[in-house]
Amino acid sequence: MEQKIIEIIAEYQDREISEYSADQTFTQMGLDSLDLAELIIQLEDNMGIEVDISPTYNTPAKLAEFIQSKM
Repeated sequence: MEQKIIEIIAEYQDREISEYSADQTFTQMGLDSLDLAELIIQLEDNMGIEVDISPTYNTPAKLAEFIQSKM
């Protein structure tokens, strides 16, 4: 799941997957609130579940853990 989140971010920013880490915050990855909204839309479309974003889930690893708990 972490890898899928990173892949979506890398594609969205037109960058290499290797530039990211699952423990980087979304801010460190260069995402702002509008970027995060787009990420959530893409995740919801890909996963078929509703995803909430909050400061608690501020890395791909934490967001993946949250998503997996919902499945």
